Amino acid sequence: MKKHILTVIEALIVGILVFLLTYTNAFSALDYIARDSLYQVPRGIRSDIKIIGIDTRTLEEYGPIQTWSRSVYANLINTLNVDENTRPYVVGFDILLSGNIKTDPEGDQALVDAAGEYGNVVVVNQLEYSKRWETDANGITYFPVTAVTNPYKELLDVTSTGYCNFSQDSDGTVRRIIPSEKFDGNTYESFSKVMYGKYCSATGTTPNEIPTDMTGRTLINFSGKPGDYEYLSLVDVLEGRIDPRIFDDSIVFVGAYDPEMQDNFIVPNGGSKQMYGVEIHANVFQAYIQGRFALYGNPSYSALVTALIAMLLHLLFKKLKIWQSVLLLVVAIGAEIGLLIAINENGYSFSVIYFPLVIVLSFFYSLGMNYLLEIRKKKKVLNAFQKYVAPQIVEEIAKKGDFEIKLGGENRDIAVLFVDIRGFTTMSEALEPEQVVEILNEYLSLTTKSIFDNSGTLDKFVGDATMAVFNSPFDLEDYEYKAVCAAMDIVKGGEAIEEKFIKRFGRSVGFGVGVNVGPAVVGNVGCEFRMDFTAIGDTVNTAARLEANAKKGQVLISDVLYERLKDRLEVADVGEIPLKGKTKGVFVYEVKKIIGRD
Repeated sequence: MKKHILTVIEALIVGILVFLLTYTNAFSALDYIARDSLYQVPRGIRSDIKIIGIDTRTLEEYGPIQTWSRSVYANLINTLNVDENTRPYVVGFDILLSGNIKTDPEGDQALVDAAGEYGNVVVVNQLEYSKRWETDANGITYFPVTAVTNPYKELLDVTSTGYCNFSQDSDGTVRRIIPSEKFDGNTYESFSKVMYGKYCSATGTTPNEIPTDMTGRTLINFSGKPGDYEYLSLVDVLEGRIDPRIFDDSIVFVGAYDPEMQDNFIVPNGGSKQMYGVEIHANVFQAYIQGRFALYGNPSYSALVTALIAMLLHLLFKKLKIWQSVLLLVVAIGAEIGLLIAINENGYSFSVIYFPLVIVLSFFYSLGMNYLLEIRKKKKVLNAFQKYVAPQIVEEIAKKGDFEIKLGGENRDIAVLFVDIRGFTTMSEALEPEQVVEILNEYLSLTTKSIFDNSGTLDKFVGDATMAVFNSPFDLEDYEYKAVCAAMDIVKGGEAIEEKFIKRFGRSVGFGVGVNVGPAVVGNVGCEFRMDFTAIGDTVNTAARLEANAKKGQVLISDVLYERLKDRLEVADVGEIPLKGKTKGVFVYEVKKIIGRD
């Protein structure tokens, strides 16, 4: 019962941990990385989106961009709009053209004239945000717009305008955009959104509705990595090295394409490379066309669902085998990843790392606890064996980890020792019960120690008698010899104990020991609710009969055992003894000495 309660408590802890981590997004930096890897995969770029870059070669040809006449941009517009039937749907300049250039009014006017003539030009303005956040009526925090930097007025009147600002997350990565902002009673739209609106008007396409969250943001599903979109150098286009007809029915972004212009950003799919702002606008524009934006999903729902699943998995980890748990773990993580990808494609983004992180920890915790449980079980078995088997055997078992004992029994050749206290019945009638128990415990301690010292297995106590076997349940080298050694140790130890009890109680008792060797059935005997691991058979019965015939201080062995050890023992012939239940007697020897053993 306690085990089940503990497992339920563990499952609750797992669920609470998943819920809190998911709801609070405690490790947001790591979760961003995981989401980027999972969601921001290449989806294929559109060939009709083209970038004209102000790159190193362009700057080398025309000098720093701050020194340019705006007639350069006018020439580009005229070049791209080669005739009425060959022109881009929209041309967007990701270049802030604020303020008139007093030293070059002709250039300013040339740009106004070109942009006004074709009507397909979009330019950028820039929003300035407060450095202090505020809270709206719904309790949502935001950084308010404090100012807008627009293109010079004449250009503003003949073009469409969108702001070029990007929304960066806490790790400095551009993952989201704010499609529109309000300031001073006016609504401003992002550069890509304005470009998309121009494109829809030119093509007669119904604009896709773009969802935003409570902060007014939406996630970008990037289609291309840095450098994926077709890029052409501005100088090549202006110098006629590019056929302008390739821009027919295309969407053209013009912007910085050189690191020194400091218009590059960290993006989710960039790896070690940064992406130019003009490329980000191209990705956002394609996302508008394909309607592939996503919102951060409600963390409460995600946290609750994943917490419940994690709890169930923990309960299963505690019950299943290791290979089953590994399979379940892999399937669960794979299913989560597949589901989250599908959900993202349908417009929602959820945290990735917390569910797999906690269930992996749960798996290893369960694995570790199961291992410790097995160690405890083995330790219990060892502790149990220590009550029956010699400590050195237990130590060897612990090293090998071999606990296999065949159920139902097996045939083994064993040595069996029986020992009984002579005069115990008479003594017990004359002494107090406490004295009888004291004497009995001391004698049984002696027999047990003698058996264990010789690597035997204590089979059972039957009243004042002890049964031991050698070579069971584990193989024991020279088990016949060790059985006789144990018998002699018992007799010798009994002499010392006898002197002590004569002085205390005035009573003399001693041991009679019988030892036999031969085949026996060794195994679990009994029923389902009560079992005893013991040895049965004629070899055991004969050993018991030998003990019954042994006098005080005698060790009697069978002729079979003597034949195996005759070169190592000094014996006296006792003769053939008839044994109860046997038609033929057994020739018996009394062991006098073990040769070479003190």
